[in-house]
This record gives sequence, C-alpha cells and structure tokens, in this order.
Amino acid sequence: MNTLSNRLNSLSPSATLAMSQKSAELKAQGVDVINLSVGEPDFNTPDHIKEAAKKAVDENWSRYSPVAGYPSLRNAIVAKLKRENGLDYTAAQISCANGAKQSVCNTILTLVNPGDEVIVPAPFWVSYPEMVKLAEGTPVIVAAGIEQDFKITPEQLEAAITPKTKALILCSPSNPTGSVYSKEELAALAAVLARHEQVYVIADEIYEHINYIGRHESIAQFPELKERVVIVNGVSKAYAMTGWRIGFIAGPEWIVKGVNKLQGQYTSGPCSVSQKAAEAAYMGTQEPVEEMRKAFERRRDLIVRLAKDVPGFEVNVPQGAFYLFPKCSSFYGKSAHGRTITNSDELAMYLLEVGHVACVGGTSFGAPECIRMSYATSDENIVEAIRRIKEALAELK
Repeated sequence: MNTLSNRLNSLSPSATLAMSQKSAELKAQGVDVINLSVGEPDFNTPDHIKEAAKKAVDENWSRYSPVAGYPSLRNAIVAKLKRENGLDYTAAQISCANGAKQSVCNTILTLVNPGDEVIVPAPFWVSYPEMVKLAEGTPVIVAAGIEQDFKITPEQLEAAITPKTKALILCSPSNPTGSVYSKEELAALAAVLARHEQVYVIADEIYEHINYIGRHESIAQFPELKERVVIVNGVSKAYAMTGWRIGFIAGPEWIVKGVNKLQGQYTSGPCSVSQKAAEAAYMGTQEPVEEMRKAFERRRDLIVRLAKDVPGFEVNVPQGAFYLFPKCSSFYGKSAHGRTITNSDELAMYLLEVGHVACVGGTSFGAPECIRMSYATSDENIVEAIRRIKEALAELK
C-alpha cells in the first residue's frame, strides 16, 4: 500500500508552481501564453557576479563549505546589514541556506513546537502556513483586505496573540501584494510585540531592494525587539539570482546555532560557487540593483494604469516587489464559454485557457477575492497581457 506520511499529506502543493507548470504545458502545445504567474526577475544576473562565479570554479571552490556558509560571505552580509540597514550583527549571527525559502523554513522548524501558534497576515506567501504545518504548529491567519492596503493593524495583531503564540511572520515588501510597511507602521506593531515577550518575528525581507517609496525599513531596527527578530533575506530578487539558491538569516546567536544544527543534518552548507557569487553581489557595485528597481517601478506604473482600466477590477498601488493583486470578486457567478466562475482559482484558469495569460488565484495566498499577477516581464508583455485579460473578462456575463 503506497501511503505517504501524514506530514506530507497535511501539505498543499504550491499553487504558483502548479500554475507555472500548466502554463508551460500549454506553451508546449503551441499556445502563445504570457506568463504572469512566476515570481522571479526576468533580468540576467549582473556580469560581475557571474565573473566571480567563474573565478570560483577556476580556483576550485568546489568542496563542502561550513554549514552556515563561508565566513567571507557571512562577513559580507554583516557589512551589508550595517551599510544598508544600520543594523549590527556578527558573522556568528548569520546562517546561509539554499535560498530564503529554506531560511524561513529552517527558522520555523527551529522555533516552533507542536501546538504553537504562528500569526500569518493574509494575503500571505503560499508556503508560510504550509511550513508552520510542517513544524506541527498552527497557522493563525489575520486577514487584511485591499481597503487597508493589505497590511494588518496593531489592533488586529494584539487580538491574534494568545498564550500559545510563538511567532509572527512579516513579509515587507510583500509577496503577493507588493505592500510595504512604513517605519511608523512597523513601530506600532513593535509596540504591541514589546508587550508579549514570548513572540518572535520572522521578517521576510527578500524584496527589500524592489521598493518604490525610498529606504527599506526593517522591524529589527527597534531595540526592544532586536533579540526576538530573525531577518530572512537573500540574493534572488535584488540581484536576479533565483537559481543560485542563496538565502540567509540574521538573528540571535542561539537561534542561528539551532538553525545550523538543523541544516547540518539535512542539507549542510549551500552551493560553494553560489556563495562566492553572492559575496560579489553584496560587496560589488549596486548599480544593477538600482537599474532593475527602476525598470520594475516603470512596469508597476504601467500595469497599475492599465489594470485600473479593466471593468470589474479593484486595484491598489503596490509600493514594492513586482506583483499586482487586484480584487476580482465582481466576476464570481458570471459565465462564458460554458463555464461559470465561482472563485479566483477558476478565474485564473479561465484567463489562462481563454485569454492565454497565466496568473495565480488568490485562494492559496489567503485572499480568495484576488488574483496575483507578476509584472516581472517586458512592457510589451504587460500591455498585451492586460489587453487579453480585459477582452476575456468582457465575455463573462
């Protein structure tokens, strides 16, 4: 009898990867699909980073690294945190992993016991609740709709905290909404957390540099919280290095030691060559980061302007990342092409099969009234995608 573990059966498959696969299948059949489902920059990794990787290969950086990553990379991350965020860490407070995704999961598995509650603001990145379930914790979903710019309030946070609360996962800039918490908003959340000393914060800052409102603000900047915050970041989004798989945590040394103990048993240190490339990313010129940020901002302005023109969409203006998360529940109950739309996943499938544009339904992001569109693609693709979406939606009656 082929029976998977209960642990695995409790998990949901990744909706973003599933949509990307469905889109690839249609493309393979010769259908011209515009893919707005995938969350990765469409730029190439900057040349100086690639050169560092080639050099690392030639210099035989090909053996096991320390579990937490090379000291040189951890020191580069320490320098980055000081330079860009004004935060003081030591190399012993940094642990590198196979992408920020593993860094988040490592931290959850290190902190959360069976029955512990983890507050997950919704909309959320699809993997957060699943990772909590993997640790046998309980995800506590706190919903923040488009009317509050998809950001939770201090009052909502206070109401969600119980004696069982172990952690809050905070993603800013956010996947899937692009919302960014200001310093004032973070200070208000920090004031609540200061009163609840058992609650840790997992601050996912992977979209830090894709920010359209100025300087990134980290919740780790508040002294009363610093010893309870684990920052998660990495090179994938800022430096167009999604496939290089380097993420890191910065946090209290006892948590970092726990993460190293865990990682030492199931992956060991991340790819040696990728680490040398990441070092170059942090220590080299930051000009390509700003060039990419400007391109994303131009595309953000373009997709917001076009989407606001789609009858039935409710659109806010994302302040970071590269996602638009329009509310589309006005189409539920409408029909076309022999199908009736009852939720955002069905709407996303309709847009893929009828409009040939791949988006992701909001259900798995904790926002069943929305769909996620990634604008990490060319201006031409954005214009054509929204034209197709508008046309397909107009057929729903």
